[in-house]
This record gives sequence, structure tokens and C-alpha cells, in this order.
Amino acid sequence: MSYDERAFDEHPSSEHLSGETMQAHPKEDLPRKLALPLDREVLATLRAGDMCLLSGELFTLRDAGHVRLLEEVAACAEAGDRGVDLPYGLSGQTIFYAGPTPERTGAQRPFGAIGPTTASRMDFAASELYDMGIVATIGKGARSAGVHDACVRNGAVYLVAIGGAAAYLAKCVISSEVMAYDDLGTEALRRVHVVDLPVFVGIDVLGNDVYSQALS
Repeated sequence: MSYDERAFDEHPSSEHLSGETMQAHPKEDLPRKLALPLDREVLATLRAGDMCLLSGELFTLRDAGHVRLLEEVAACAEAGDRGVDLPYGLSGQTIFYAGPTPERTGAQRPFGAIGPTTASRMDFAASELYDMGIVATIGKGARSAGVHDACVRNGAVYLVAIGGAAAYLAKCVISSEVMAYDDLGTEALRRVHVVDLPVFVGIDVLGNDVYSQALS
């Protein structure tokens, strides 16, 4: 059995869900290979539970970085710069809630590990960032009603990465560049290039939610 099959065949928990929630999706239809940045027309075709492999550029950011980003956005608004794009080229992009660890000696890759952070910790910022142009976020665990509404309102999605597989996920990263907040260490804003990063759709553009489905 491959890693992808094992990863989506675990039992549901408060932090991540399994392939049991995706039995309605024929196995031969999965996974879907998606290019980053994600096109909204493609997002509209995704459904909660769909397994995907992401390739291209995305951004990593966690709690402290979200506070900084919102402060920058607020400062621009106070200066009268309303209607401008998100800084650092974030409009139309995907944010991975992760704080990667440094590469291991001799590993010849950017990170030693990169695993998803509990997404609800970023719910305080998610709705505003979706409204400003973020098309997808990646984390683990359930989201708030506000995030559901933001996904529906903006034709955006929430993607779930498997917890406990940070070393494997690091193998999907081929390059990394710090874009801002370098003083935050692992929580700095980074642009990373990934190849076949495995995720599944947690919340789709219609508001369907695998966590709610698992509990119903």
C-alpha cells in the first residue's frame, strides 16, 4: 500500500479525517492533480472529500504571521489604500498553515519537516483573507462557521493535510524563499514550491464539510 493510500485510510480524529469520509468518491477518480495557484473555475469543480495532489507555489504562514499580515492590511486601510491587493503577491494564492523545521544535514531539501497546524487557530484571520483574495488554505481539523461562509462567498476552499506525516510532506517541497517576517523564525511568510503535496478537500465552494459529514 502506498503512502497516499495509507494516509487516507486512517481513522477519524479531532485533528484529521480518513478515507472513510470519502467513500462516496470513486477511487479511480482520485487523486486529482492540481496546479498552483489554483484557478477558481477548478475550485468550483472540487467537492468535500476529494483527494488532490498539489504542484506549484504556495505560501506558509501561522499564528504570529497572520497577526502581522492583518496589521499590515489595517495600516494600509488607515492610510487610505483601500481596494489594494494583499501584500507579497498573496492575492489568488494558497496559504499552508505550517511552521517548517530546518533541513536535516545532507538531506538536500529546504525543510526537515513540514506538517499542518490546527487550522482553527487561524480562524480569526481566515475570513478577511478569503475576502481579500486568498483562494485556499491548508491545515488540519474543523473550521468555524465564519470560514464556511467565507468559502461559499468567495468560491474558495479549505484543504486538509494529514497530521503526523511532516517528514514525508517535506519531501514534496523543492524550494523555499522567505518573503516577510523573517524575525518570526519558522512562522515567517515563505513562498515554497511543492510537487504532489497530498491533501483532501475539507470545505468546498458549496460549503460542504467533511467534518460535519463525518458526524452526521
